[in-house]
Amino acid sequence: MGSKERREREKESLRQEIRDAARDLFAEQGYESVSMRKIAERIEYSPTTIYLYFSDKDELLFSLCQETFSKLVAFIESIANAQSEPLEKLKKGLRAYVEFGLKYPNHYKVTFMQNLRPGAFKNLPVEDSMGTRAFERLCGLVDGCVTQGLFTQTDTRLISHVLWACVHGITSLLINKVNDKPQHHQWPDTDLLIDTTIEAAVNGFTR
Repeated sequence: MGSKERREREKESLRQEIRDAARDLFAEQGYESVSMRKIAERIEYSPTTIYLYFSDKDELLFSLCQETFSKLVAFIESIANAQSEPLEKLKKGLRAYVEFGLKYPNHYKVTFMQNLRPGAFKNLPVEDSMGTRAFERLCGLVDGCVTQGLFTQTDTRLISHVLWACVHGITSLLINKVNDKPQHHQWPDTDLLIDTTIEAAVNGFTR
């Protein structure tokens, strides 16, 4: 390996270290409570070093969201693509979404459960983001069912938003459930709860 390649690898390693530290802090303390200085202290670097990699906290959060959505799309596709029947493929994709959130709770909390000030990402390329691509992947699974006449509703994007709301809701509840100690609510079996939620959501559109 040449010196240039080694430097690039070292830079990417530090960039990832910054992202990992920021993700943990955002999940623990909330985005608005974390400063670039806190992130620098977590990895024992100066704040100046952080700014060499990310211009501000918004860009850093956007980078984290991009990383999460990229992982999410790959995770869903690895499961959903193994199915051939459109309805089953959609259900497997929705379940993969929930499983991803439970497997990577800090990724999920930082990407989907942060309270951000208005316009946090206004100067960043949100329209062509991995988040947009992730939603389009869900739309593709839904459209497979619409195209074959399996749904009573034909508005693919509306159906996709409804299904996303359902799986986001159950994912968020289950992530927070883990932190509810002692538990103040008697929960049903987790797998049964996930499967029943998805079945109810999808079956609400089927003929």
